[in-house]
Amino acid sequence: MAVVPLQTDEDASAEARAVFNEIRERRGTDYVNNFWRALAHDPEQLRAVWDRIQIVMAPGALDPLVKELIYIAVSTANNCGYCVHSHTASARAKGMTPAMHAELLQVIALASQTNALATGLGVPVDEVFDVTATTSRPVR
Repeated sequence: MAVVPLQTDEDASAEARAVFNEIRERRGTDYVNNFWRALAHDPEQLRAVWDRIQIVMAPGALDPLVKELIYIAVSTANNCGYCVHSHTASARAKGMTPAMHAELLQVIALASQTNALATGLGVPVDEVFDVTATTSRPVR
């Protein structure tokens, strides 16, 4: 349950409605999801996040599907169920197969396990991995 009421188009400010309209136009849909409707309580933040998403999630050096997979992994690590669901749907729309999803979950699980072990053991970073070390070199 949301801690704030989700803003309908009728309830939202003119600034928030303008962002809603951009979302609809950009995504080619009449649907504005609950994240944006909750964020509409703060039209300035709504605008800032929407504008940032247009930049970060646009095609670039990373393929849009790769960006969605990363988003799923980070959302899983941060325990954000909403983002796991919404970005899984987006990844599927961008071509993620069930096999890709299963493999992604295996990587997330392995990384979570090895991160916890390395942190719990206090393992120092090897000099060859340390990007700040002057003598670092690629590992084969």
